[in-house]
Amino acid sequence: MEPNEVHEMHEHAEHAEHNPSLKPVTITMSILAVLVATVTLLGHRAHTHELLMQAKANDAWSYYNTKSVRVAAYEVGENVLDVVAPKDEHVAEAVEAKLKDKLEKWNKDMPELQKEAKNLDQEVELEAAKADRFDLGEVLLEIALIMTSITLMTQQRLFWFFGILLGLAGILGAASAYLVH
Repeated sequence: MEPNEVHEMHEHAEHAEHNPSLKPVTITMSILAVLVATVTLLGHRAHTHELLMQAKANDAWSYYNTKSVRVAAYEVGENVLDVVAPKDEHVAEAVEAKLKDKLEKWNKDMPELQKEAKNLDQEVELEAAKADRFDLGEVLLEIALIMTSITLMTQQRLFWFFGILLGLAGILGAASAYLVH
C-alpha cells in the first residue's frame, strides 16, 4: 500500500469519527489492512521458498546431466578399447574393468538422480501453486480494503458489505494455499 493511500484512508477514518455509524467500517478497514499485510508476507515467503526449490532442482538436473555426460564419455572409451588393438593386453583389461565398474555404478545412480530431480520439480510446482493462492488472496483483500474505504467517501453501506464479501473471499483464497499438497 502506498503512503498516499494510507494518508487518504486516515483522513476518511477521521471523518468517520464524526459519524458513529461508520465506525464499524473503519474497524473493518483496519482488520483488512492487517490481513493484507499478513497475506502479503506469506506470499513473499512462498515465492522465496519456490525460488530456493527451483535452485535445488536446477542443481539436481545439472548433476544428473553431468553424470550423463560422464557415462557417455566412458561408454565411448569402452568402445574405443573394443576397436583399437592395445599394446599391452593386461593394461587394456585393467582399464576396461575400471571403466565397466564406473559405468555400472553410475548407471545404477542415474535413475535415482533423475527421480530426485523430478521430485524437486514437483516441489517447485507445489510452492508456485501456494504462492499463486496467496497472491490471489492478497489481491482480493486489497480490493476489499478499497471497496470498504469507498463507504467512507459515499456513506453507502453497500460498498462495505461488498468489501466484507471480497475480504472473506480473500481469506479463503489465501487459506486455500494450505490445502495444496
